[in-house]
Amino acid sequence: MHYDAIENNHGLKHDPFKALITPRPIGWIGSVSRDGIYNLAPYSFFNAVSDRPHYVMFSSKNIKDSVRNIQETGEFTCSMSTWDTRDGMNVSSAPVPPGVDEFPISDLTATASKFVVPPRVKESPAAFECKYWKTIELPDVVPGSDQGHFIVIGQVVGIYIDDSYISNGIVDTGAMRPLARLGYMDYAVVTPETMLTINRREMTDDGDIAQAQAGDWDGAYR
Repeated sequence: MHYDAIENNHGLKHDPFKALITPRPIGWIGSVSRDGIYNLAPYSFFNAVSDRPHYVMFSSKNIKDSVRNIQETGEFTCSMSTWDTRDGMNVSSAPVPPGVDEFPISDLTATASKFVVPPRVKESPAAFECKYWKTIELPDVVPGSDQGHFIVIGQVVGIYIDDSYISNGIVDTGAMRPLARLGYMDYAVVTPETMLTINRREMTDDGDIAQAQAGDWDGAYR
């Protein structure tokens, strides 16, 4: 099939767009309102923007509590959602009324961050602590309203990693078993069995593609 994405006339049972952008990391965003109420919500339109300096972003349909809190206080956290925390992550996505703290209803523990006020999820093996940079309004935003799509970008100023997942100087991502979002109501999980290493090819002096070097990665992106 090949269809007009503007008209979105795919003719399928459900829109396939998100099922084709997979797997997507989950940004489990923690924030605090001006009144000091914690908020926790997962966003599947989430990713890194750059690595030096460290910036991350998430996109929200309409201005929800997370976006409002971050814009008002200037800080947020992003905890890793994993296989072990999948139930709590799912509960925290419920559309509860504004001003409701999702931590207790999700049976999760809010633990203090080191560099920002909003807490991280204690049960998560890793978390980013972020300072708000800016919000980008996409063209579908209704002027003067909270309706539309909003991209929130923040600089990572602190990173928490559970030391038990650090081995030989690197993070054992597979052992953390992070969740990823697929399409529809589907998810995937990263495990040691589903991970693979592909060393990047290099160029020879003659301009040919050389064989990839065997052995452990040396940490250099070429």
